[in-house]
Amino acid sequence: MTVIGSGDEFGCGEAQHLLEGMRNFRLGLPMIDAIPIGCRGGGCGICRIRVLEGEYETSKMSRKHVPEEDEARGIALACRVYPRSALSIEVLSLPDKIQSRINKGRES
Repeated sequence: MTVIGSGDEFGCGEAQHLLEGMRNFRLGLPMIDAIPIGCRGGGCGICRIRVLEGEYETSKMSRKHVPEEDEARGIALACRVYPRSALSIEVLSLPDKIQSRINKGRES
């Protein structure tokens, strides 16, 4: 898997979602932190990516964070993307309303 922008690369098996592949790729070494990690369950939206190249499947994601029209444009949550080939991905910035909630939580 190649992360466009950072140039990070990591391996990921078909049975793993991208966050698992990223986390497990360098056992014993510092984890690649190319993709932000949140709930790991498809509900928080922190790990939004756009798949630019390659084949993949997704499991259930929150439509609040990935509406159907976004999914049709290759946007998904990395914790719900299972690669079926090598992928080129772009990490997306968080939507403003999610980022503001995170920032408020840090200020508390």
